[in-house]
Amino acid sequence: MKLTSRLLRRIIEEEVAKFGEMESTEDRAKDADELDADEYGTDKAKEKQIDFMKALKIEEARLRRRLIKITETRRRLARRL
Repeated sequence: MKLTSRLLRRIIEEEVAKFGEMESTEDRAKDADELDADEYGTDKAKEKQIDFMKALKIEEARLRRRLIKITETRRRLARRL
């Protein structure tokens, strides 16, 4: 099968579609817990911040793996051209 620009574009669109729906910052802001200034020093607030940092680290690792796969695929396709 010959790799054309149309086929390459379709392959890239399929890879990008695998990322899923991105959340908007407004949606994330609605989910955030609001704290008063005097509550920032509490252990509960610090635990939430630590948990959120761990979740972000996991998400970052997942996105890095996907980016590596996309980059490798793009590099392989470019070599064929």
